Amino acid sequence: MAILTLRDALNQAMTEEMIRDPKVFLMGEEVGEYNGAYKVSKGMLEKFGPERVVDSPISEAGFAGLGVGAAMVGLRPIIEMMTWNFAIQAFDQIINHAAKMYYMSAGQFSVPMVIRGPHGAARMLGAQHSQCVDHMIVNIPGLIVVSTVIPKDAKGLLKSSIRNNNPVMFLESELLYGYEGEVPDEEYLIPLGKGDIKRKGKDITLVTWNKMLLLSLDVAQKLWETENIDVEIIDLMTIQPIDEDLIFESVRKTHRLLVVEEGWGVASIGCHIVDRVVKECFDDLDAPPERVFNHFVPMPYNKTLEAEVLPTEARVIQSIKNLLYIS
Repeated sequence: MAILTLRDALNQAMTEEMIRDPKVFLMGEEVGEYNGAYKVSKGMLEKFGPERVVDSPISEAGFAGLGVGAAMVGLRPIIEMMTWNFAIQAFDQIINHAAKMYYMSAGQFSVPMVIRGPHGAARMLGAQHSQCVDHMIVNIPGLIVVSTVIPKDAKGLLKSSIRNNNPVMFLESELLYGYEGEVPDEEYLIPLGKGDIKRKGKDITLVTWNKMLLLSLDVAQKLWETENIDVEIIDLMTIQPIDEDLIFESVRKTHRLLVVEEGWGVASIGCHIVDRVVKECFDDLDAPPERVFNHFVPMPYNKTLEAEVLPTEARVIQSIKNLLYIS
């Protein structure tokens, strides 16, 4: 077992898969000579050369489209977006081509590609560079969407994503590339579409993903130490498809549900989870499910206002107490 940062775990995953399969290559802005904008691809150009670690022009639509075409003819591209905010430029290629090609070709063309990079607020980047895109892309049939920040999970999920025959959108966090965790030395895969219970509890089920997981774990520990409230935390990891059975099993045990998500709350992933739980676990609920999400405004540049827009410890604690009928 080694202690790795998130960036190093992602680097290991890509390196191991490129060694294993010569059809895998990495493309994106500054991934080669500069070692990646966040140094996730550090050293990979020296290992694999410029034909497999490709510095692209500043044209997200261009290199995303090139990745779709490469995947259609049998390669397995990893397309790095410097940020998913910039990937909005490539939504035509992602939504109309990567996601739909297998269906539109009646199964003649698969698109085995990964598009990865950071998304969400990253401290004083302004509204145009702080968007949480997960609730947008989970609504597109044909895309698998992974969202994770724990190094062990990120490595296993990225390796599975690269081997998958469908387009996988892989969402990371700029703020947490330096976050450290234990990563097994031996090779392992984590299956797509499965969540993980990061903390067992009996009083309430809290469902979350990406960097909201760390906020939720901190809140759970604080409530356990100060008020003996026992929170069970589910990390979805894959947000399309969602591991519904894991959520249902937990809610039937705790009888309460809170979803904590970064991003706006209108037509969100949290809305979908609450809808499914109310339908499948209605008789098991002892309180109406609640959600904590961003305030419905463009992300402010000011760091104090940015922190206020995002889910806060105080808001999560208050929602948990509401569900437990604690004043």
